[in-house]
Amino acid sequence: MTTSSLLIVVGSVRNGRFGPVVASWVADRARAHGGFDVDVVDLADVDLPLALPDLSPKAGAHPRPPGMARLTDALEAADAVLIVTPEYNHSYPASLKAAIDWHFTQWTAKPVAFASYGGPSGGRHAVLHLENVLAELHAVPVRDGLSFGEYYLHWDDGRPDDPAAETQAKLVLDVLAWWAAALAQARAAAPYPGA
Repeated sequence: MTTSSLLIVVGSVRNGRFGPVVASWVADRARAHGGFDVDVVDLADVDLPLALPDLSPKAGAHPRPPGMARLTDALEAADAVLIVTPEYNHSYPASLKAAIDWHFTQWTAKPVAFASYGGPSGGRHAVLHLENVLAELHAVPVRDGLSFGEYYLHWDDGRPDDPAAETQAKLVLDVLAWWAAALAQARAAAPYPGA
């Protein structure tokens, strides 16, 4: 099996957030999967100003705060990304939008999967919004994802209490590995024409 570089992004910076618990569980599954070299970046550890510079990140040399270098380098190196996001008011957190908007080419022709959590919808509203945003950046949002509804009732000792979560995690990682390998090969063969 080809090993791809997988970046897991913890999208919420809110006090008391649940994202690191989900990210840890997903990262453990990704390491056990065998198809990935796994890296985790927590946006709470990244300097993410909401005010963007005049120069678009599409232009190439984009001035970013030094405290953003770890995120930028990790996105650049990743063959695939898995975003862990809560749902806040039927969408995703501002921290995640800022992280996305500070970058452009780092998303191009790379698959992105989601592990979402929230109330009864399990964060699916947030994911639907993210799929639209990332498609605009020429990323490839994958269909299959992880969704944890009412997570505060259904997680115990760092893991979901639904045994089907393990099966779904494997499916998501299998799909992500397939896309990561296919798109890495395509990027190596020819420059992506749309960006």
